[in-house]
Amino acid sequence: MDQPPISDYGFLSDCRSGALVGRDGSVDWWCPDRFDAPSVFGRLLDPAGGYWRLAPLGPSRVERAYQPDTLVLRTVHHTPEGSVAVTDALAAELGARGHQLGMNSPAVLLRVVEGLGGRVRMGLDFAPRPEYGLLTPYLHEQPDGAVVAVAGPVALTLRSNGPALRAGRDRVRQEFEVTAGQCVGFDLAYAPVHGEPPARMDPLTTLAETVQAWQAYRGLHHYDGPYVEQVRQSATVLTGLTYTRSGAVAAALTTSLPERCGGDRNYDYRYSWLRDFAMTMRAFWVAACPTEANRLFVWAARAIGRIGDEPVPVLFGLEGERDISEHELEHLRGYAGSRPVRIGNDAWRQRQLDVPGEVISAVWRLHDYLGETFDEELREMVVGLAEQVAATWRLPDHGMWETRDAERHHLSSKVLCWSALHRAVQVAPRLGERADPRRWAAIRDEIRDTVLRDGWNDRIGAFTGVFGSAELDASALLLPMSQFLPATDPRMRATIDAIERELGNDDGLVRRWDSDPAGFVLCSFWLVECLLLAGEEGRARRLFEQVLGHANDLGLFAEQVDLRTGAQLGNTPQALSHIGLINAAWRFADLSSG
Repeated sequence: MDQPPISDYGFLSDCRSGALVGRDGSVDWWCPDRFDAPSVFGRLLDPAGGYWRLAPLGPSRVERAYQPDTLVLRTVHHTPEGSVAVTDALAAELGARGHQLGMNSPAVLLRVVEGLGGRVRMGLDFAPRPEYGLLTPYLHEQPDGAVVAVAGPVALTLRSNGPALRAGRDRVRQEFEVTAGQCVGFDLAYAPVHGEPPARMDPLTTLAETVQAWQAYRGLHHYDGPYVEQVRQSATVLTGLTYTRSGAVAAALTTSLPERCGGDRNYDYRYSWLRDFAMTMRAFWVAACPTEANRLFVWAARAIGRIGDEPVPVLFGLEGERDISEHELEHLRGYAGSRPVRIGNDAWRQRQLDVPGEVISAVWRLHDYLGETFDEELREMVVGLAEQVAATWRLPDHGMWETRDAERHHLSSKVLCWSALHRAVQVAPRLGERADPRRWAAIRDEIRDTVLRDGWNDRIGAFTGVFGSAELDASALLLPMSQFLPATDPRMRATIDAIERELGNDDGLVRRWDSDPAGFVLCSFWLVECLLLAGEEGRARRLFEQVLGHANDLGLFAEQVDLRTGAQLGNTPQALSHIGLINAAWRFADLSSG
């Protein structure tokens, strides 16, 4: 493995795009236009994909942390000659405060070097490669000491408040010295090549403004339940994954980081999944972010649009785009040689019957805030989804893990079909004349009987992932979490115990199924919630704190964790992992309150 571990990366965001910066000072991922745009730094997926390294020339001991309540990262390098700090951020708009964060982000990457002691020789190596590494730019020195990199549709302007920058043939590579008390700032501005050149920014002033913008934003949200530090950090990560212009939450910052190094389950997660909707809404409410929850709700309603006979897609683009067809970037080697590298995600074409349940559950959660009578669009959406469930729940589907083989009758899909109609019946008085709660309730009860009959496997004494299968699946943990069946029910207790015994390990990790190569962070937090619902607070707390230990030094989770090595795997930072943390922490608060 000739690339840094996934856990080495810190996450920067301006709520429009995101970047990953390694412990070695290299920015190896940045898609500056928006989260799902082509990268200009893509070394994460190929050594030739572009990067920007800024670090001491020799070896150093690294300490790093976010500035409180921000995604502004400060990395301290201790060398034999002295110590230096590099502070990295994606710039906020000057003067942005509160919920303005991310509305008009300037697409500027800030890097400020501060001498802390001694005399440290620094190296700057700037090698952008736009269009996922397909383009090598022309570099042009400017009279003010800046360098402009131009390729295809992209112009990148690198400036410094220190020595003038000197362009090589395809990169900027130079050295400079920093002494105690000295600050050298850099700003890298993205702009379309045919647009106006970006305005000059003072990197130190803009960095201070960015810190204030983040802290003012977090100051609007007050969570005082258990595990305050971890919940606030996870809420900050979710904010960083929110595309503020629409309110959509990207599932992760990256594409094609593998579930297993060398494997081919490498997918693009830079979109917004309706399946994650109810869990995300609950996480925002727990973390006291009601404005974000409401904006996410509006985005979903508009993305879904008027409902017809076709299944509602499970995922959309960040501005509600429906067609996000998948293709492969064959020129990229992939992280640690894991091919293919995919752009787009063909899961949008799949039938996944659980999606309406997530959306209607979110409506039910918000119903007190949506008024005694829903507006026409909201009524049409809920009624349309309920009718779609009533007509299709008997069909097989690809399930919540989005398998790319044959459709099956997945337990979790049927349970969420039940949930869709259960919640639709509860909000029916607000849905107008088209609501049909009597018929919905009858179908809901038929679904319940079917799940209890066909989802239970007598031979293994547990609910399984697919009707008629003997294979355990962690998605069965959704039964008590969706209020389908109490966690104290003997069948559910047996299922929880079987999943913990057969799919869990001594480090608190839970796999999705028996052949899954790694622990799935969300499922591990689901088990915590189920143990709490079953009255096992001691076991739940021990497990929760074990799972917390798998975050990196900045509190970031990827999607999965290797059972053998403890290495993070999959796309990062993963929204569902942090959502799982927030919601599990809330269960402890809910338990203590009554």
